[in-house]
Amino acid sequence: MEAEGAGSTEADGDPATASQPQGDDFSGIWLSRYEFFSSSREQTFTAAHHVLVVHRGNRLTVESLPGASSNPDSPIHLDLTVDRNVVTGSWTEQTAADGYYNGARYHGAIQLLVEPTGRRMAGKWVGFGKDFDVNTGPWELRLLDRSTSKASIERHLVVPES
Repeated sequence: MEAEGAGSTEADGDPATASQPQGDDFSGIWLSRYEFFSSSREQTFTAAHHVLVVHRGNRLTVESLPGASSNPDSPIHLDLTVDRNVVTGSWTEQTAADGYYNGARYHGAIQLLVEPTGRRMAGKWVGFGKDFDVNTGPWELRLLDRSTSKASIERHLVVPES
């Protein structure tokens, strides 16, 4: 099934046209946000990254853009599989060496549902904690720009707004 507006053209990085679904291609620049509870700090935190999504076949590769994170020097990577409106896969985050988690590497699973517009994916992540526990929380991706051009990537090499 082809989404409404598929086949339409859009200007490179024009936010007004980013709202137009473009078939089933999820390539572009997205805002990634997830929440996690820190048991040692007894507080919930939100992490945000501008990410590049590359869609090939039924696979999505998601990489945070350098320096475009609310957690400096903590890149994320997601390997995902798309089955209609269900996106499933794994995530990895390498925390900053000089940050609170001292360069720890975290990873786990993620499952997201794609909204009919193709502009938002929302779901849950699951992963392990420091004290042999399993944690979970919300994760969402919101489309910012369908372009993956060098100019578009450069425009998003900034820390996301909170």
